[in-house]
This record gives sequence, structure tokens and C-alpha cells, in this order.
Amino acid sequence: MSAEPIRADWPTQGPQAVAVGQPDRLTGLATIPQALAALRQGRGVLVLDDADRENEGDVVFAAATMSDAACAWAIRHTSGYLCAPLTGELADRFELPQMVTRNEDDLRTAYTVTVDARTGVTTGISAADRARTARVLADPQAGPGDLIRPGHLVPLRARDGGVLVRGGHTEAAVDLCRLAGLPPVGVIGELVHDEGEMMRGPAVLELGGEAEMPVITIEDLIAWRRRHDRVQRITTTSLPTRHGRFTMHGYRDRLTGAEHVALVHDGGSVATSVPPLVRVHSECLTGDAFGSARCDCGPQLEQGMRLVARHGGAVVYLRGHEGRGVGLLAKLAAYALQDEGLDTVDAQTALGLPVDARDYDAAVAILHDLDLLRVELLTGNPAKIAALGEGGIEVCASRPVGPGATPENIAYLHTKAARMGHQLVSAGGSDFVLGLVGGGESDSVSNPSQGLVSGPAMAADRSSESRANGAPRERQ
Repeated sequence: MSAEPIRADWPTQGPQAVAVGQPDRLTGLATIPQALAALRQGRGVLVLDDADRENEGDVVFAAATMSDAACAWAIRHTSGYLCAPLTGELADRFELPQMVTRNEDDLRTAYTVTVDARTGVTTGISAADRARTARVLADPQAGPGDLIRPGHLVPLRARDGGVLVRGGHTEAAVDLCRLAGLPPVGVIGELVHDEGEMMRGPAVLELGGEAEMPVITIEDLIAWRRRHDRVQRITTTSLPTRHGRFTMHGYRDRLTGAEHVALVHDGGSVATSVPPLVRVHSECLTGDAFGSARCDCGPQLEQGMRLVARHGGAVVYLRGHEGRGVGLLAKLAAYALQDEGLDTVDAQTALGLPVDARDYDAAVAILHDLDLLRVELLTGNPAKIAALGEGGIEVCASRPVGPGATPENIAYLHTKAARMGHQLVSAGGSDFVLGLVGGGESDSVSNPSQGLVSGPAMAADRSSESRANGAPRERQ
């Protein structure tokens, strides 16, 4: 299929480097920032989804910048069935109900009633008419009275959370428009060959080159959002504490709605000559606020704040991680089973709960926002080390923090080491624990391997470098 560019002055997108270790990855893909720039310029973006989903390519335009010529191109290179993905908030504002009360579509695509613009159109079917309707949907001043129903453009209601919740072209279009700084309304169509067959990966790349449109994948958009768009920084303030004065940044999680914070040492600036210390801390009401001796969370937070205040870095506090992500009441129910003799792993399993339901994508996004891309991580949790590494954060070294054993927590700490692979603080290399009781703790960071003990899933003799490089990659 020969595809002429819509405008001769559009810049061409050169091929991008193929990621190492992904032999099946398509070459010639654009970056997400290149795709966003194209949308701002009124250009289209070709978006591929997964092979195990629809395994197809769609063209995506921003409705706000949709020209008659762009709409004509979309009609010519697709089946002609154009849809307009938009947020649920906009669908409600325009009073667009679902097309059917019982959705039998395999992928649960949320079609609404079809629409045309009330003014400025003829029959509604032409490229110019549909472009006009798309622009009305993207107009912040427009309302339900500016549309007539039925019509010739099919709005699609996107899921809140976008591609982080549902990896479809509907959500991809809305995410791309929002990230480009445009109203969150797109126009999409499924690309087809001249013979009418669906267009797949290599053919989509060829079309993108001919039409001078960047080609991306939904997989790459998901990865980009996890690193750069999972959270939104809302506010920044100063927080004096007994450990020193921190700059506190407040974030809202776009996926869960949780409110996270990052405490940064020294007025917000972090030294970049050496990897700064970072503690990623999961919310624990019982340990952090009430001083529970059943876990090591409170002392971990205290020591993390003190080390960061002394040596520089950040403490990222993640809300919504109570009870390793199962919630406060579920954690208390698990405590009750532990009182009867179960360990922390078996207690949550007995309740039908995951052993660990946390994800660290919000922490990854916060560290990217703070430009902390090389860190020394204050943790003994191999899953946390792996998650940050997968998110593009280089963990140059790691060291556990926490308390020594007490009668109340020794069984819990043993389970963390023996069954969850955690590395714990030890006392002079003894079998299991303790170095931070009775004033025995040290703030030295020059030899992070001193005084550590590993669970059986991790090697006992490691340097800080080998700990960072050899951490298990699976999540638990």
C-alpha cells in the first residue's frame, strides 16, 4: 500500500535502536515522546497492540487537531469505521450512554451511541463532517446540545487508569492525547491492506515510514507510563523532623488514587557524585504510627530517615501497601491467625490472600520524577530490588535496615528470611539477626555488606555490587 504524507513538511521519524535481549522486538519503532510530538503537530501515530490480543495496528489522531485531510487519510487506510475514544468524564458530560446494555464484545470495548456535530456538517459521513464532529468532542466548551444522535462517529468510553488498567487502543489513544497536553479525545481506526485484511506489525511499520507517522506499541506506552506517568506531583513543602529538615513532595497515584510522599534531604537537592541512599517504604500503620513490635517496619522507617538525613538521598513512602498490599483489616485478620501459630505467609494464604500484593511502579515513577536513577537502596527485599531495576532505576548497591530480634518479631523475621528471601541485619555475622538493639546500630555506609545475613534463597557472601547485580528478578 502506498501512503502519501498528509503534509509534505512533516518531519520523518528515524528508526530507533532495538533493545538488547528482545530478539522478537520490531525495529523502527518510535519513542513515546516522538509520538506525543506528532499528535501535537496534528499528525497521526500508528499503534500496535499485543500479538495475544487483537494483534493489529490502529492509527490514532488527536481529535482536537483533527483536520479534514487527516480524517480522509484515516478513512482511506482503515476500514472506514472511525471511533472517538474519550474519558468517562467526557462521556458523561456529553450524555453518551452505552450503545447496548449488555456488552458481548470479547474485549468489552465500551461503544456509546453514535454522534454527529449538530452544526457545520452535511450528512455527517464525509471526512470533513467526521473531523468536525471529532473537534466538537474535544471542545472544552461543548456539551450534549452540540451533538445529535445517532450519527457517523462512534465514541468509545476509556477505562479510568488508561493502559495501566486495560491495554487497548481506546485507552492508548486517550493516554496519548492527555500526555501530549491535548484534550483526552482521540480518533482511531483499524489499519487494513488494500484487500481488506487487517494490517500487522511489519506492514504497519512500512506504512508508518511511507506516511511519515511514528509507530509505537501499547507495551511501550505502558512501560513509559509506569516510569514517568504513574504519579502526579501535587505539592512540595518543607518538613522539619528529629532527623533533620526534609523537602517533602506529595504525589497522587493516577492508577489507585493513593497519596504518596517523598522526603528528600538537604532542601531538595540530592548529591549525584555518588549514588544517593533511597529507602522505599511501604505504609504500615501498626508499625509506623503505633510502634508495633510484631514487625520491623517502624524501625526501618526511622533508620532510613536518619541515614538519608546524614548521607543524602530520599525516603519514598508508599500508601496502600498495608499488610504487603492486602489492607489493614486483612492484616489484622492475619495477625489473629498468627496468634494461633501460623506464620505470616501461611496466615495470608489461609485467608485466601496473596502473600505479597505490592507493586513498586509508583516508587519507580517518583524516583524518575526526582531524577534519582542510580541509587543505593536501603532494603533487604529482593522483589523490591528487582522491581526498581525493571523500572529503569540502577540499584548500584543495597543494604537492609531494621531492628534486632525481639520475642515478638523473631518468628516474623525468620519467615521473611527463610520463606521470602529477605536479607536481614545480623549481629556480627550470627545466624540470623540483630545488630540494632541496645544502641548497636551503625550509620556507616562505606561497607554495606558488613553485618548482613541472607535468607536461604540468596547467597550469604556478597559484596554490595554483587548484591545489586545478582538480585533475583522474579517478583514475589
